[in-house]
Amino acid sequence: MIVAPDGTVSGSVSGGCVEGAVYELATEVTGSGVPALQRYGVSDDDAFAVGLTCGGIIDIFVEPVSQSTFPELGALADDIVHHRPAAVATVIAHPNADRVGRRIVIRGDEVTGSLGSGRADAAVTDDARGLLAAGRSEVLTYGPDGQRRGVGMEVFVASHGPRPRMLVFGAIDFAAAVAQQGAFLRYRVTVCDARPVFATHARFPTADEVVVEWPHRYLAAQAAAGAIDARTVICVLTHDPKFDVPLLEVALRLPAVAYIGAMGSRRTREDRMARLREAGLTEAELDRLASPIGLDLGGRTPEETAVSIAAEIIARRWGGGGRPLTEVDGRIHHGSGGQERSDPGMASTTGVS
Repeated sequence: MIVAPDGTVSGSVSGGCVEGAVYELATEVTGSGVPALQRYGVSDDDAFAVGLTCGGIIDIFVEPVSQSTFPELGALADDIVHHRPAAVATVIAHPNADRVGRRIVIRGDEVTGSLGSGRADAAVTDDARGLLAAGRSEVLTYGPDGQRRGVGMEVFVASHGPRPRMLVFGAIDFAAAVAQQGAFLRYRVTVCDARPVFATHARFPTADEVVVEWPHRYLAAQAAAGAIDARTVICVLTHDPKFDVPLLEVALRLPAVAYIGAMGSRRTREDRMARLREAGLTEAELDRLASPIGLDLGGRTPEETAVSIAAEIIARRWGGGGRPLTEVDGRIHHGSGGQERSDPGMASTTGVS
C-alpha cells in the first residue's frame, strides 16, 4: 500500500479492515521520517489499535520512501519489469532504533546496502537467496548482530522473482480464454502452436508471447535453457495426437512443474494414455497428468472452461479441494504472505500476516 505525498492511496494491506488506521500511521511516518512496525487485531489476551473484522493479527511495517532513503528502488523496479530476480531485505525490528529500516538488495552475486554489520549482512544475504530461489517472501529472526539462533532483529525479505510461466499449447479459441485467465492470475503466458496462420498476436492479445514452433520442440528447448521451473503450468489444448503425444512425452518427464493438464473427451484421453504408454511413460509419470483438464463446474463456453482450468491450477497450488466453502470447516485460506511495494517520495506499508 502506497500513501503518496498528496494523500492519495494505491493498493491495500488488509482488504479494508485496517486501512484507515494504516493511512493515519503512514502520514505520521511521512512527517517524522521514522519507520514504524504496528500490530493490528485482537487475540485472546491483548487488544490492539484496531480490530480486524475478519479475525487474526496483522503486523504492518511502514517506512518513508524517497530517493535518499531507497536509492536502489529505480534499479529494483527495472529488474522486476525485465523479469530479473531480486530480493529486498529490510530490518523491521531491532533493539537499536537506528537499525530499523536499513536494507540490502540482493541480485545474484551482487549485494547493495547494509543492515548495519557485516555479520548480519552475510547471514541475511544467504537466507534471502534461498527465499528468492523458492519464490517466497518471509520474516526472518536473528540476534541483534545477525546471530542465527538469537532474537531481537526481525528482517522482512521481499522476493521479486520472475512471474511464474503458463505455457498454452494449441492456438484455438479455448487457448485465448485460458491465456486471458493466466494473465489475470499474473502468469507470464506463452501460446505455442506449429501453425503460423493460427498462432498470431492478434488472436492472443493477452499473451506475453506467441511462438510458432512444434510444441514438443519448443518445450524441450525451454527446459534445456533452464526456463521451466517448479512454478510452471502447462496446458495442452490441441487434442490432436500428432501434437499432444510428443509434447506430453517431454512434459511428463520434466523433473518438476506445478501442473500439466490436457484437454479432450474421455475417449480422447484413453487413446492418448494408450499412446503414451506405448511411448514408454511409466504409470507414475502418467499420474502427473490432469486429463480431462479442469474442475467440474459444468461450463461449456471457452471462457467457462478457462475458469475451470484456472480453478484446478489454483487448487493444486494451494491444496484446495474445489468444494463449496459452505461445505468446508476450518481456515478459508490455505496460505498467506506479504509483499513489499514502494515508490519514490511515498510512504510504503507492508503487511505481514
